[in-house]
Amino acid sequence: MPNQLWKGWIIYLVITANLSEEKATMQACPSCDGSPFCDCSSMNLSTIPSGLTTDIRGLNLSYNSIKYIRETDLLLGVNLRMLLLQSNQIWTIDKESFIFLGKLEHLDLSNNKLTHLSPIWFRHLFSLQKLNIWGNLYTTLGENPLFSNLKNLRYLCLGNNHSFSAIRKQDFDGITVLEQLEIDGQRLKQYESGSLTTVNSINHIIININDVQVLSGMVEDLTNSAICVELRHIAFNTASESSLLEPMSRSVMEKLVFKNVLFTDASTDKILNILVYAEQLLELELDNCVLQGTGHWQDPIKIKRKSPMEVVTIRRLTIEKFYLFSDLSSLKNLIGNITKITVVNTNVFLVPCSISRHFVSLLYLDLSENLLADPNLGHSSCEGAWPLLQTFNLSQNSLGDLEMTGRSLSHLKHLTHLDISQNNFGEIPESCQWPENLKYLNISGTQIPKVTTCIPQTLEVLDVSSNNLNDFRLKLPHLKELYIAKNKLKTLPDAPFIPNIVALRISRNKLTSFSKEEFGSFRKMETLDAGDNNFICSCEFLSFIQYQEGITNVLANWPENYICDSPSSVRGQQVKAARLSLFECHRTLAVSLICILVILVNLLIVILGYKLHVIWYMKMTWAWLQAKRKPKRAYNQDFCYDAFVSYSERDSEWVENLMVQELENAIPPFKLCLHKRDFVPGKWIIDNIIDSIEKSHKTLFVLSEHFVQSEWCKYELEFSHFRLFDENNDSAILILLEPIQEQTIPKRFCKLRKIMNTKTYLEWPLDENQQLIFWFNLKTALKC
Repeated sequence: MPNQLWKGWIIYLVITANLSEEKATMQACPSCDGSPFCDCSSMNLSTIPSGLTTDIRGLNLSYNSIKYIRETDLLLGVNLRMLLLQSNQIWTIDKESFIFLGKLEHLDLSNNKLTHLSPIWFRHLFSLQKLNIWGNLYTTLGENPLFSNLKNLRYLCLGNNHSFSAIRKQDFDGITVLEQLEIDGQRLKQYESGSLTTVNSINHIIININDVQVLSGMVEDLTNSAICVELRHIAFNTASESSLLEPMSRSVMEKLVFKNVLFTDASTDKILNILVYAEQLLELELDNCVLQGTGHWQDPIKIKRKSPMEVVTIRRLTIEKFYLFSDLSSLKNLIGNITKITVVNTNVFLVPCSISRHFVSLLYLDLSENLLADPNLGHSSCEGAWPLLQTFNLSQNSLGDLEMTGRSLSHLKHLTHLDISQNNFGEIPESCQWPENLKYLNISGTQIPKVTTCIPQTLEVLDVSSNNLNDFRLKLPHLKELYIAKNKLKTLPDAPFIPNIVALRISRNKLTSFSKEEFGSFRKMETLDAGDNNFICSCEFLSFIQYQEGITNVLANWPENYICDSPSSVRGQQVKAARLSLFECHRTLAVSLICILVILVNLLIVILGYKLHVIWYMKMTWAWLQAKRKPKRAYNQDFCYDAFVSYSERDSEWVENLMVQELENAIPPFKLCLHKRDFVPGKWIIDNIIDSIEKSHKTLFVLSEHFVQSEWCKYELEFSHFRLFDENNDSAILILLEPIQEQTIPKRFCKLRKIMNTKTYLEWPLDENQQLIFWFNLKTALKC
């Protein structure tokens, strides 16, 4: 029974292993499809993916979970040039895994879990130039030479911070020339003398160890091979520790870099005494170092000859008691040949005048990101200081008076480039003193609201970016480059003020457009950067910038940084692609056409109104509405008149001499209302008509050709119509004085037409016998 259990268990393990292997082999990298470079990083792969082809030139498998590289994983990698396997969990590699990678040039195995290194891995990597095996778990580089077959190797990084403890003499056999060698060994305790002597030339070596004794052995072996030596994460606390660097005084080293290194006054004194005798040393660099001291050397530095050093770079040097630091007068003999000094972010607030005067060869000085203020600058730049200085960087200090700054530097006759950006000048005066040959001036980010004639006329390059400028109206006849980005300019600077401008950067302002004439006025312009502005994409601007020949060759960052802000139809679009409608492009013409159309429509309305008597209807409606507002009379009330007579003035002879005489002299007499006699003087005529009709029992119309042509007769007839239909009475009496053709009656008198068609009217006869009957009928109608 137990044997059966063991057999079952073994079968299970085999099946599980096969399934796991099958699952692993199914892993693939999508980016490898048809691409010569496969980026399979950070995909949680546990094995090298399947699907690799001979076309692949680069394979990035970094930041995965690969533990094991098998012989068959890279069979098709015959054309690989780059293989990145860093930051996995690789703990073992089959001996023949890289056998087919004869063309491989770059291999990165850093940050894995390799506990031992085998020279067999690299035996066939004849083309390998870059190898990184840093950050693994090995303690040594192996019993046999690891790199003996890597004849083309130029970049090598090795070691770790945890277990790498020894370098043996044969470790670098086979390597003769290296561009860069990095050795990381914070736990390195053993270094066999002569281990690095096999390498004939190392352009740049980085040594990251903390054991000064071990370092001394390395430095001894590098005296004839290393051009640039960089020391990291080490402390020189005493003069005796620093004396271990004595081999440097006779080395071929041209550059020495200290990075994250601690010094004291005692160790600094000793190191300087050593370096001054390094005949090939031209450049010294300190980066993020610490100096525990105040510059008071116990034994003055005794220099028999000037140091050959020409370049000194100091960045982020921490001097805990920098305010107590001495004047460094003992260093005078070290600085005579220096041509370039960079001291950045080191709390420098003063350079003693006596020291400044000894920089007799200095051409370049960078004191940016320090604490220099105007009075101290005047002391540092005393008469005779830096006599050959050409470039001076004072950006990000504590300067606040531009006039004082210029005056302090005015004696520097060779100064051509001055950077005083990111100080706080604010208002600047109208006039200043400057070095007579100044060509380049950077006052960007200094809070100035306007430029004045304080700016020197000799300039060829001016940077006033990141200020509060609203315009630029300063005459600079020699200016070739103007950088005025991040201000508030709404237009391009006036070309006559800067006639020789070649490059102009005016990005991130309030520029809305620029015309063909403005652009053309800069006759020598080769580069214009006007991107990141709020462009108003008018038709004129788009037409110019899209179709002007050669302008796209001048505009920098075109077209991605040129975006329309308005009108809304193209907001957010690139100026290059923006298109406006015909109406937007010819607005004046469109408005003119609309105005003409409106005028024509109004004219048509007037003509139609005249033809259709619209005004007359409106007048009548208004008068009727006014009449409607008056209280209605009772139907059986007493009237003032028996009839209101409506007639044309041309028919007045018949009305007044015949009809009035006949009716008013009748027995009983009729009282008639005549407009000529009974209208109230001064009263609106319309009101007179309405009141007279309302006060009359009847309305008597004397119809004739003259009547239908009379304006006032029309009103009288219309109001009689209103009364006829509104009050539902029969008050109108029609007298036809002469025959009237129906077609002569205006169409608007539809009611008159209806009355004449449906109601009997009295017709004036020419026969005298018939006239008596006419008068009788008329009097009878008036009495009804």
